[in-house]
Amino acid sequence: MRIVAGKHAGRHLTSPAKRIRPTAENIRDRWLGRLKDDLDGARVLDLFAGSGALGLEALSRGAASADFVENGAEALHSLKANVAALREKKRTRIFKRDAIVFAEALDEHSYDIAFVDAPYGSKKLDRIVSAWAACHFARILGVEHARDHVLPNGLRGRTRLRGETGVTIFRASIVDGLR
Repeated sequence: MRIVAGKHAGRHLTSPAKRIRPTAENIRDRWLGRLKDDLDGARVLDLFAGSGALGLEALSRGAASADFVENGAEALHSLKANVAALREKKRTRIFKRDAIVFAEALDEHSYDIAFVDAPYGSKKLDRIVSAWAACHFARILGVEHARDHVLPNGLRGRTRLRGETGVTIFRASIVDGLR
């Protein structure tokens, strides 16, 4: 696994020894490509961060800062190693917390972009999306999910499918920011 584009392009990332499902490079490249106009100077949140590939890719492509939320010991070890290897300690914070509890405690517009790559087949993704719907803690919420995962009703996002993976991007409307 490596960083696809930006100032760290081609740099390899450490993955946890324990089996996790990292976001494939081609999915990550297309996902962040869809957000290219929003990344410059953005405050990014990477929930269920794993190795940190999404947040680190965002930093590589121009984000100002990235906060990572992960509570798995092996994933945290890899995440810290990747942040150190890319010399990004000054622009990052790592929180050893449950991603759902972390997201539910955020204030509105705490971040510009939030990435969510929850374990497939769990309801954790739905809880994060519902927390975002109740309080737009980021202007943009991007979620990776299984192709057949049905996201919570009532929310409008743009979904792109590739193979067995879907990526949906939700945007808080300007009206929501005026509440």
